[in-house]
Amino acid sequence: MTLINLRNLGVTLAEPLFSNLNLTLDKGDRIGVVAANGRGKSTLLAAIVGEAETTHGEITTARGLRVGLVSQTVPSALLGLTLYDAVLSGLDVEQAETESWRVDIVLEDLQVPTELWQRPLNALSGGWQRITLLARVWVSEPDVLLMDEPTNHLDLGRIGILQNWLTTVARGTPLLLVSHDRAFLDAVTNRTFFLRAEASHMFALPYSAARDALDEIDIATARQFENEVAKANQLRRQAAKLKNIGINSGSDLLLKKTKKLKDHAEKIEEAARPAFQERSAGKIKLVNSGAHAKAFATIEPSEITVPDGTALFRTEALWINPGDRVVVLGANGTGKTRLLSQVIAALKGDHNAIRVAPSVVPAVSDQALGQLDRFRSPMDAVTSNSDVGDQRARALLAGAGVRIGVQEHAISVLSGGQKSRLAMLLLRLLNPNFYILDEPTNHLDIEGQEALEYELLEHDATALLVSHDRTFVRNVGTRFWQIERKRLIEVDSPEAFFAAQLG
Repeated sequence: MTLINLRNLGVTLAEPLFSNLNLTLDKGDRIGVVAANGRGKSTLLAAIVGEAETTHGEITTARGLRVGLVSQTVPSALLGLTLYDAVLSGLDVEQAETESWRVDIVLEDLQVPTELWQRPLNALSGGWQRITLLARVWVSEPDVLLMDEPTNHLDLGRIGILQNWLTTVARGTPLLLVSHDRAFLDAVTNRTFFLRAEASHMFALPYSAARDALDEIDIATARQFENEVAKANQLRRQAAKLKNIGINSGSDLLLKKTKKLKDHAEKIEEAARPAFQERSAGKIKLVNSGAHAKAFATIEPSEITVPDGTALFRTEALWINPGDRVVVLGANGTGKTRLLSQVIAALKGDHNAIRVAPSVVPAVSDQALGQLDRFRSPMDAVTSNSDVGDQRARALLAGAGVRIGVQEHAISVLSGGQKSRLAMLLLRLLNPNFYILDEPTNHLDIEGQEALEYELLEHDATALLVSHDRTFVRNVGTRFWQIERKRLIEVDSPEAFFAAQLG
């Protein structure tokens, strides 16, 4: 049974986001929607619930269908409410007065600690705000669930709870899900819709298998386009030869054949469709300048503490060699970011148990991208961070997805993805040989994640990383340190940790 049907749908803002889009959501469907940042995913979800205008096409839904949209942003009217009252506001007035018990059940199913229920929403983390929005939609018992980036700001343990909830409590509810978390998409979806400006593609497969199928289509399309262009060029060459012969001989017949060949070539060129190329949100490029040290960093058996002296964990003897990409694993609050901060302190000679080779040229990025805060604008960031001139700086910024119009504006106006790409650009300009990256895939779409992975692998970069992105960790990590039971030890693989965190 079809619940939602999108037919020839299109949205044009400054430029077409998508056009001639056809999509059906049936009972049992769990569809992942995939596209680069700014390509219309959120607009598509908003259009389905009537919160965004479409340029053409139509949206039809089954009679009486209740559609719940879990958006990315918290409405300002909710921020002053407690978590509990924000969820309660998802019920109509009469239900809120007589059936508030529904809120208790939903919060328990989503494993929200009771000590958070009466906390103001504006005092909670982005992750808890995201869970609150989900609970607020779910308490109204929707027939279909639309979710926009539901794993943003969630740690791995909370992602595991969400995955489990979607496959148990909400298992019978059809789902249309926008996400850049590839492992999450694989775990909870059974169909994948690649949203494109034209010729979007649907596959009855989870993300990874669907991506392989899409790549095959794009490769075949590219090959076909090349063949058609070559055929058209051959016809034009034949037409040119006949034209010369016809002119020299005065043959009208040859000149007519020449015109037919040219017309045929033009028809082939008009019909030929080039291979899809994503309108890139900005390139990510890194370098790895190399060093002669045998070990970039060494950690002696010691105790890692917070600033007030409270012990977080003990380390065994560990080291980082050139070419190692060490991923630090651990539950939230165990001290992963603190370990990175101690290595950063050692770069300045401020740590007794951690030593860094003198030849190390570091590049550091924290998960909040705090390294950008000291700059007035993207242009200021690039010109202050390097000796490139203004013209080159503008070209570099444009290549990173920061368009000319905002290069002189405050960095705060940039999107999360633009900030992430700007941060990676600034690191590259340092010409480093050792990257220290805390949650580097935050705010990056799948295109950006894959670009970062490619750069780290292509340059055999040396890095110390913290990330909750399972696919990223699996693709780039060569060694794994795990904080467990207040000890930092090396493990062979991240899979046991992932399994334990995901429950």
